[in-house]
Amino acid sequence: MRFWLLKSEPDAFSWDDLVARGSAGEEWNGVRNYQARNMMREMALGDRALFYHSQKDKAIVGICEVIALAHPDSTSTDPRWDCVDVRACTALPRPVTLADCKAEPRLAGMALVRTPRLSVQPVSPDEWALICDMGGVVP
Repeated sequence: MRFWLLKSEPDAFSWDDLVARGSAGEEWNGVRNYQARNMMREMALGDRALFYHSQKDKAIVGICEVIALAHPDSTSTDPRWDCVDVRACTALPRPVTLADCKAEPRLAGMALVRTPRLSVQPVSPDEWALICDMGGVVP
């Protein structure tokens, strides 16, 4: 299993929106960056992802699971763009903010800290365990 971070503007699609989709989940669509798209193509069923609210909140608020492998993005007619489907697993009892991540020396190499603009990012097992601990969930 690999770990990821998925960023969404909560005004466009929030953690609560994903939770409302239930076990059917939702396409993680609308990604128009080749590097982010390629990471989605690497995802496997059962991979876990941190759900990050960008813009206002700038916080990791939940954990979701990949439930469908990369497939054509339904929001594009361009065959270059793919997406995966995800479903909500658990909310973080304590959201982990970008400021929290930047203040934690063990997360200095995390993609969220180094390249915060990328909407799909890899997360190392150590980063995953630390974020889960900071957020109040068992990894």
